Amino acid sequence: MDDDASPDADNQAGRPTRRRALMLGAVGAASVVSIRPALAQTAGSVLACDIPVPDAGRAGKYISADGNVVPPGTAGAFPPPGRPLKGEEVRRALAGGSNLPGYDYERSRAYLKYVQRLQRGTAGFTCFASVQMLRK
Repeated sequence: MDDDASPDADNQAGRPTRRRALMLGAVGAASVVSIRPALAQTAGSVLACDIPVPDAGRAGKYISADGNVVPPGTAGAFPPPGRPLKGEEVRRALAGGSNLPGYDYERSRAYLKYVQRLQRGTAGFTCFASVQMLRK
C-alpha cells in the first residue's frame, strides 16, 4: 500500500512520510555528486577564458598607465597585447602581485588596471567577473 494514499494521510498533513524522506535524501546525494564536477569544470573554463585588451570596438587603441583606452602614440601609453589575456594569467597576476607573462611591470599594471575597470557589456567582463569569484 502506498504511504501517501494511506487512510492516515490526512492526519499526517505537514509531516513527511518515510518514503518522501528517503526520496529527498536520494535527490540530495545525487545533487552533491553532480554539482562538484560541474564546479570543477566551470573553474577550468573560467581560467581558460579570454579578456581582449582593449575590446574589439576599440581595437588598435593604446592603454594608458592608469588603464584608460587612449589614441595610438599617446605618451606613456602601451600598445595592446598581441593576443587576449587568459583568465588564469589575470588571476595569478592579481592574486600574487606578479607581472602578466611576457610583460614588464609597467605594462602589466596598465593592462590589469584596464581589466579591473571593465564594465558589464564590455568584452571580457564576464571572464574577469568569474576570475574575481574564484579568487575569494
